[in-house]
Amino acid sequence: MPQRATAGEFPRMNPWKGLRGLPREVWLVCVSTLVNRLGTMALPFLVLYLTEGRRWTPEEAGFGMMVYGAGALAAGPFSGRLADRLGHVHVLKASLWGSGGLLMVLPFATSRPLLFTLIFLWAALTQAFWPSAMALLADLAAPEQRKAVYALHRLSVNLGMAVGPALGGVIAHHSYRWVFWTDGLSTLVGAALLGLLLKARPRAAVPHGHARGASPWRDRRLAFLLLPFIPLLMVFFQIEGTLPLWVVRDLGLGSRFYGLLFTVNTLLIVVLEVALNLAMARWPHGRQIFVGSLFIAFGFGLTAWATGPTALILTTVIWTFGEMVLFPAMNDAVATLAPPDRRGEYMGLLSLCFAAALALGPWLGVLAYAKVGPRAVWVSTFGIALGAGLLLARFRTPKTAVRTQH
Repeated sequence: MPQRATAGEFPRMNPWKGLRGLPREVWLVCVSTLVNRLGTMALPFLVLYLTEGRRWTPEEAGFGMMVYGAGALAAGPFSGRLADRLGHVHVLKASLWGSGGLLMVLPFATSRPLLFTLIFLWAALTQAFWPSAMALLADLAAPEQRKAVYALHRLSVNLGMAVGPALGGVIAHHSYRWVFWTDGLSTLVGAALLGLLLKARPRAAVPHGHARGASPWRDRRLAFLLLPFIPLLMVFFQIEGTLPLWVVRDLGLGSRFYGLLFTVNTLLIVVLEVALNLAMARWPHGRQIFVGSLFIAFGFGLTAWATGPTALILTTVIWTFGEMVLFPAMNDAVATLAPPDRRGEYMGLLSLCFAAALALGPWLGVLAYAKVGPRAVWVSTFGIALGAGLLLARFRTPKTAVRTQH
């Protein structure tokens, strides 16, 4: 295996060269994720499938989305614990095979109870992928490489998502069923790729004379890290709640321009995120998380005065930098806190934060948008993100936690 680059080498070389020392298995996980995400289109078109394909009312379709959210929330902590007990690779493969198979049969469901059951299970199996993948990547990479590894994994997700929903729009024009079947096939291909090339790794062993790691539910440092992170995520997920209302409805710039903002977001992530996190490999977690929070605070807060295309693109650039800096650092901070034999469970709670913020953030944002108006909402996002960032800036990784990773 090529010698791994150390954190001290990153500033003196082209930062992208730091990826050369990554284990082969890291690339396999990222390539499998890319293949899976290239076909990700069922969830973005679920509401349209239910309203136009099934002739449901918008309220009934909204309930279907709520069922999906409930499945994701229910699976978060349990899937991580299961991954720790059965092995991260086993749960990762089961998640892909199971969710891919459900997508293939979901269009055949004729009764609503059966369809809701399949949607719930699909969400739970899809959610199980993330704690397993994050824990496995933490197992595979050296501590000084993990921020870059998580950035690389996010790169594979974003590259796939840049293609999947757009392709889904073309397919949905001809058949909503094929949206689900294409998504299912890409997921099954990703599962097959992992099955053929990625061998199961032994579960993290508990050193002789040591008790199994404590439950994350009792870890005060983890609670200190995750509780302020939830409102920060709720601010970030305004990209799916109040931002489209501001851009399309209030400013009249149209859905195409709203889509352009995500093109800008994706291009920046593809070009810069891995290099940024390699360059910040030696930064303390608290500092990097605070910097990311600042970018998010200013990016969304300044949206209150962004009334034209140029200003909106500029604010998108700002909050995208926040996303690129914040999320890999959070993943690495949680992985560093976690005992090796509890890593999946810790990552499951982090995944649960994302699911909860996605369920609550856009909903509460839209309610506030209707009650107090858009500018008050954007100014509030600045205060919320800045307050959360100040709390998170105090986070310090315990030295004992760092030592256990070597």
